[in-house]
Amino acid sequence: MYVLPDAGATCLGGSRILLQCLHWICFWICSPAEAYRQMLSVRLLTVPIFASDSSESFHIATSPSRSSRRGDLTSSPGRDLPPFEDESEGLLGENMPDEEEEGDGEELIGDGMETDYRAIPELDRYEEEGLDDEEDLSELSPGARAAAEEAMRRRDREQGMGRMGRGLLYDSEDEDDERPSKRRRRLAERAAEGAGAEGEDEEMIESIENLEDMKGHTVREWVSMAAPRLEIYHRFKNFLRTHVDEHGHNVFKERISDMCKENKESLLVNYEELASREHVLAYFLPEAPAEMLKIFDEAAKEVVLAMYPKYDRIAHEIHVRIGNLPLVEELRSLRQLHLNQLIRTSGVVTSCTGVLPQLGMVKYNCNKCNFILGPFFQSQNQEVKPGSCPECQSLGPFEINMEQTVYQNYQRITIQESPGKVAAGRLPRSKDAILLADLVDSCKPGDEIELTGIYHNNYDGSLNMANGFPVFATVILANHIARKDERVAVAELTDEDVKAIVALSKDERIGERIFASIGPSIYGHEDIKRALALALFGGEPKNPGGKHKVRGDINVLMCGDPGTAKSQFLKYVEKVASRAVFTTGQGASAVGLTAYVQRHPVTREWTLEAGALVLADRGVCLIDEFDKMNDQDRTSIHEAMEQQSISISKAGIVTSLQARCTVIAAANPIGGRYDPSLTFSENVDLTEPIVSRFDVLCVVRDTVDPVQDEMLARFVVGSHIKHHPSNKEGGVAGLEEVVLPNSSDVPPIPQELLRKYIIYAKERVRPKLNQMDQDKVARIYSDLRKESMATGSIPITVRHIESMIRMAESHARMHLRDYVQEDDVNMAIRVMLESFIDTQKFSVMKSMRKTFARYLAFRRDNNELLLFILKQLVAEQVAYQRNRYGAQQDVIEIPEKDLVDKARQINIHNLSAFYDSDVFRSNKFSHDMKKKLIMQQF
Repeated sequence: MYVLPDAGATCLGGSRILLQCLHWICFWICSPAEAYRQMLSVRLLTVPIFASDSSESFHIATSPSRSSRRGDLTSSPGRDLPPFEDESEGLLGENMPDEEEEGDGEELIGDGMETDYRAIPELDRYEEEGLDDEEDLSELSPGARAAAEEAMRRRDREQGMGRMGRGLLYDSEDEDDERPSKRRRRLAERAAEGAGAEGEDEEMIESIENLEDMKGHTVREWVSMAAPRLEIYHRFKNFLRTHVDEHGHNVFKERISDMCKENKESLLVNYEELASREHVLAYFLPEAPAEMLKIFDEAAKEVVLAMYPKYDRIAHEIHVRIGNLPLVEELRSLRQLHLNQLIRTSGVVTSCTGVLPQLGMVKYNCNKCNFILGPFFQSQNQEVKPGSCPECQSLGPFEINMEQTVYQNYQRITIQESPGKVAAGRLPRSKDAILLADLVDSCKPGDEIELTGIYHNNYDGSLNMANGFPVFATVILANHIARKDERVAVAELTDEDVKAIVALSKDERIGERIFASIGPSIYGHEDIKRALALALFGGEPKNPGGKHKVRGDINVLMCGDPGTAKSQFLKYVEKVASRAVFTTGQGASAVGLTAYVQRHPVTREWTLEAGALVLADRGVCLIDEFDKMNDQDRTSIHEAMEQQSISISKAGIVTSLQARCTVIAAANPIGGRYDPSLTFSENVDLTEPIVSRFDVLCVVRDTVDPVQDEMLARFVVGSHIKHHPSNKEGGVAGLEEVVLPNSSDVPPIPQELLRKYIIYAKERVRPKLNQMDQDKVARIYSDLRKESMATGSIPITVRHIESMIRMAESHARMHLRDYVQEDDVNMAIRVMLESFIDTQKFSVMKSMRKTFARYLAFRRDNNELLLFILKQLVAEQVAYQRNRYGAQQDVIEIPEKDLVDKARQINIHNLSAFYDSDVFRSNKFSHDMKKKLIMQQF
């Protein structure tokens, strides 16, 4: 159907144009050649079809005598012009008018067709409405003209007036070199660059103000379209330009400046900051990470080049790295749901390949015509090869053009679940990750990292051979790597935790409380608890001159009779320490403890795998059944225990790995039980080099003491009743409270608070040795050397001086002190002496305790010392009765005078407080003042 202007427009020759068109059509059918010649001879003019309020003027091609045809058509009586029915249809559209009505018709083709072009002056004119005949009009400037056109277009959009379709023969906007889409894109870019306030109102491509409405598409499809892609591009660029922190500082201006100073190409963007400003982008990013990150990289590159125009000479690409993704996935929880998603996971790097060049953009040479094909952009999954040469149409062969091919760095690492997160009885899971560009060499085996990347699947031939075709391997394409250390753990502490820790450190007896809180479910063994507490806090490592490292970790060896809770102490430390690796001597080999080299199953190249000591870097390595290890395996940890590094020289790989960890080992003596009549070296099948590397040696003896055995039995039974799963109240009904020696009046610290206290102290406190009593340390060292040479026990070496210094620093750190004081040195000397004396023969032990009594009495309660002396007197009396009467009496009587004489030797003169103490009564002692006897009931 033929379309005419609406009632608001003025028709000027529409019917005439119709007939002329019919004229040409019929003429073309009869004589195509003649019609074509006449059409070329016609001079086309452009006149407006209608005039309306719209600023857009549309034109149509007519002949010079258009008015005569218009006059002939409009002069027919009783003929009204049909109105336009649809503005979107063209005058020469597909729907042509029906045949003219029968009646007075005109001969369109014939000898009189020239009369159609005669002049009709009264009709060759425009109506006055809508025309401006003023001649003295000043010419508009380009800016004013653009503003006027924009105002008119905005008015048309508000009134709902569209523009006629492109069915016209000629459109005035075809004269513009810039298409509307290009102009809108340019205006949108100007708006994103902050060109002015008017840029914000410019018409965007497709006008995507509501980016969340995906119109039924998936996120990946939606962000791949041109219009949403451009909107995302501008929004992210605007975010980089305008985001400020709470102090009003431009965040990314400083980050980009720092990045460019270091010649890097990674720009870190905090996901939480992105979500607070651009929640739509933060929603799209995890769902379509590959497409979104590509847009982000382009936007970031433009922002960087706007600040530093020549930075592309240093870095051709800028990579946006996403940090602090809220949800952290475990490696064993990755499923099909996570494919092609942005994920964040953590683990320990167990192996990594070398840095290899990977094809990024490849070009080929045609061997037949030397034509250069390409560029082809290489994907991660499959190799891109050309089909045929466009120059000579040959199918090959083709060779890679090495000079024009663009490479990028490529490295493949394997991350494994952190040892502390693996459930009992399960194997730790591992996953491969690909590092590209400047992420290579950002981590090494043994590092605990947090990895943010895209979870991909790719083809693996070996996997398909084993499991059948439809199985694919998975890999993580890394986007951001953050190395985890103790700083991350400290960052997890809240302000309330810090306040509680500082308040706890002001307790005068904080040291005793920490000692009593180590292994609260284990009865006794104060010396082991003291040694483990010092090992958990640790000393301060030193590196004089940057060439010689002195370790700060304290190594502890527990050796003694079976059934004395050695393994329970190791399990307790595993739960309390922030990073712990547990292994057994029988199940650990030399390479399993240190590191080993193996071939990669796919690439067949040698890779380095980390062992237990490397995985425990900056943590604790727990070795049970230390005596069951082979000598060759045990010697492999010599370097790790002292230099805290592991040197590897295998299969052409010569390197050194960090093993900065505390080693806590448990061993059984030869024959199963410890013989007090022999020295430590005779009881334990360990060489002197390995023994000297332990700072503290804890000898555990299972002695027969009826009173202590009864108290231990009561403690164990009460602990079972108290912690039974069905006992909700947690009370011990019907049993008297068990009083632990040396901690009867010291309340223990809750375990969760103790763990946070250790983390805080290790990170924040750096005790110095400026106020340390050096003379006392030198004197005790010389005395210990002399005693060790005389008794033939464990050798005392210079390492023991360093051990005392480390323990003094650990004790100062335990109290959150910045300087090592005399109390810390005295405690270190006491622990060292107890460790040394406990390894002696029973006969030598008594004389050495007298020699070093003034050191051993430090920080001991008088009641504790008197109880120790009284127990020795009781043991001598029991031995005397057995030898004389062959049996032990139920009541042992000790003269009060013997205890008073022993007490005076350690400068204790008043014993009345000891007779009234709970410790005296709990051990079933009673004092008869009339008979001046001390009795113990068995």
